[in-house]
Amino acid sequence: MAGKHLRYILILSVLSYFFLIFGNGLMSLTNPDEVFYAQTAKEMSEHRSWLTPYLFGAPQFEKPVLLYWLVRAGFALFDNQSFAARFFPALFGCFGVIAAYLLAVMGFHNEKKAFVSSLTLLSSGLYIGLSRTLFTDMIFSVFILFSLVSFYWGYSRKDRKGVGIVLFFIFSSLAVLTKGPLGFLIPSLIVLIFLSLRRDLGFLSCGYSLWGLGIFIAAAFPWYIFMISRYGASFTHEFFYNDHIRRLLTAEHAGNDTWYFYPYSMVGCMFPWSLFTLAALIVLAMKLRRDRNAFSIFLVSWISVVFVIFQSAHSKLVSYVFPAFPALAIMTGDYVFDAASSKSRSRIFYILSIFMAAVLFAIPVAAIFLVPKYSSYLSSRTAPYAVIGLLFLFSALFLFFVLSRRLMKAIATLVFLIPAIWFIAPFAHRGIEPYISSKLASEYLMQNHEVANPIVCSKFIARGVRYYTDKEIVVLGSPKDFFSPHPVTYLDSDKEVEDYLRDQKVTYCILDKSSIERIKRAADKQFRLSVLKTIGDEYILEITHGELMP
Repeated sequence: MAGKHLRYILILSVLSYFFLIFGNGLMSLTNPDEVFYAQTAKEMSEHRSWLTPYLFGAPQFEKPVLLYWLVRAGFALFDNQSFAARFFPALFGCFGVIAAYLLAVMGFHNEKKAFVSSLTLLSSGLYIGLSRTLFTDMIFSVFILFSLVSFYWGYSRKDRKGVGIVLFFIFSSLAVLTKGPLGFLIPSLIVLIFLSLRRDLGFLSCGYSLWGLGIFIAAAFPWYIFMISRYGASFTHEFFYNDHIRRLLTAEHAGNDTWYFYPYSMVGCMFPWSLFTLAALIVLAMKLRRDRNAFSIFLVSWISVVFVIFQSAHSKLVSYVFPAFPALAIMTGDYVFDAASSKSRSRIFYILSIFMAAVLFAIPVAAIFLVPKYSSYLSSRTAPYAVIGLLFLFSALFLFFVLSRRLMKAIATLVFLIPAIWFIAPFAHRGIEPYISSKLASEYLMQNHEVANPIVCSKFIARGVRYYTDKEIVVLGSPKDFFSPHPVTYLDSDKEVEDYLRDQKVTYCILDKSSIERIKRAADKQFRLSVLKTIGDEYILEITHGELMP
């Protein structure tokens, strides 16, 4: 039995490398968030600070410190800065797949079903996306996953109760150091609701819980105590109020603040398993009516807690509910495995598979019509048509296996769908990069012009310009444009723009298209404005004071 587990874990490890890590250095760090985390880690290093995060030369309090430590470690390990910055989120993505397998083995007592469940997680769209980008969400969610795996290990194996409870608190403390108090609130509520439904709250009434709580306090609290003692109300207001309480009350992205945003996101971002995830939720609810087994209750508690916590907040992002995705994938894997391996051949599963094949075919058909429409954004049509060809190939394979009733092979086709598209990234990244990263525009400016003054830039690309130029920046806009404060100079009116330009002999700008007219209006006839180059959606400008005009 141990040999089978090792074989499955080895296969998952190899696939995880190719699905989540391979090629992560091809694309430059993107605006606005990847460069935010990378720049903070870089400035911490410049300030020789291990406890205070810095951004734009001043302390910043948006996120705890653990991610920045990992990014700094990545920079020390690898020369490719993009790969280095993304290394630990990708590595944690690999760890999460293995952890999901181990949890599913404990819950299902079936290593094949656990293997399918972990493959479902590994091949889902959002999981791959967050593994390959520099955000807190993957590391945060995997620490929560580790804490819940530890708890369930201790719950299902009474001889491991003490170790499981202590590890639950250790991993929860690391989640708190990654993103904040939710790292303890989420897993704790899941455990408490699960034990309440099982009428087994007494499970926690032991010395191990006290030891675990003590270790949690010793691990998670010191950084917060240091920051509060050092920065006082500045830290508590920004970190606890602005980045936590205010997000409950105010919609940072107003268009997402709808009742259906998270239900749609939780199902849709499981693509290409979305239809099966929806069916699995229904099947799981029906199972609980017939048989209230512990693992089903655990999964339902997990998904429900994450959903309810974030549904109540007005600020909504897909990544916020990501901690529920391991449970969604395990639940989906359970349904898919049972339906595909059943001798009776589930009719509903077969119909869903046919419908899924139609969806898969519809995507490349729609893309054929969209490529010419957006050709101006593409440096070459080779990459998009390669993607379209791959989608047609996988759609045809999936449909063939479904119609021939080889459902396990159909499942394997879905597993490799999104990774196959990622593998053609070397052909696509040069066309996409100018629209999502400021690296090329920043490099052009620095290599071709002597920049002595701060660079004026649009809000969305401000962090990227700072990261790639190492120059001071001035933001064309208002401090209110940022959800969290940024200690930079702002030009919030035409008068401020005009006064600023008059004080400079030469001003260089990197702006998006929406900011060009504003600069032109403010500059008027007093200044000479030259567009030096356009790279993607970014315009590189040189503005000279009228007195210097020839």
